[in-house]
Amino acid sequence: MSTRPKVARAELVGAFGDPIDENPTGIMQEAAFAAAGLNWRYLLLKVAADDLGAAIEGIRAMSFRGINLTIPHKVAVLQHLDAIVPDAATIGAVNTVRREGNRLIGENTDGKGFLRSVREDAGVDPRGKRVVFLGAGGAARAMTVELALAGAAHVTVVNRTPGRGEELVRLLRSKTPVQAEFVPWQGEYAIPPDADMVVNATSIGLYPAVDVLPPVALGSIRPGLLVCDVIPNPPRTAFLKAAAARDARTLDGLGMLVYQGAIGFKLWTGVEPDIAVMRRALEEVFG
Repeated sequence: MSTRPKVARAELVGAFGDPIDENPTGIMQEAAFAAAGLNWRYLLLKVAADDLGAAIEGIRAMSFRGINLTIPHKVAVLQHLDAIVPDAATIGAVNTVRREGNRLIGENTDGKGFLRSVREDAGVDPRGKRVVFLGAGGAARAMTVELALAGAAHVTVVNRTPGRGEELVRLLRSKTPVQAEFVPWQGEYAIPPDADMVVNATSIGLYPAVDVLPPVALGSIRPGLLVCDVIPNPPRTAFLKAAAARDARTLDGLGMLVYQGAIGFKLWTGVEPDIAVMRRALEEVFG
């Protein structure tokens, strides 16, 4: 009696970026695929900026189920997709692409991952909160939009480059109901006493510069303030250590990375991943 052989072909997803060699997302996703019993593979693919269009056509031809985008592709990819979901269109960037039949749909899971981490890991509802963001790059753009749509009352964007900071504030004012203001980052920034949350959305403190602190007046960090850092490596940044020493509550970037990956996993596979497995895989990577 013959039996039907197991399917040998794996479903493919992955990430486009340049650089991409040290991106840990594949380790997290492969662990989740294995835990779910899925024959899927996650590939890290180095794609130069000028080759993005050809790379997107390549995943169409090779029946990839989806792809992540990192530097420098999150904005440039918009012109190569068939559709962009409304919140990603508002953000103006895509970090996750899913296949829907023959169409490639752009999503942004960065802000959603952060929002879930705030709610589930920190136990904080952003509704009505006053939030300060240090930095105005792609991560800040996604996170501020999601917090605004979740009901945050006020967002202050602090950035060294006025153009980018002012652009983000214009976006928030025109596309969301939140009140927003820009503050130039000159010298040490003093966190306002009415702030409920402050988020380091810069790369300051990222490995290997683990002892570097963002220029913030540490004396303005008060007990009970929620201090967040998007940096996952190391999860316990020098900024978070300094905040904890002043009795602030802290939230590291590991949760955001796990949750945004989990959202992408569900978009691609239709299956809820094991969050604990994904977190453990990253904890092993980051020690």
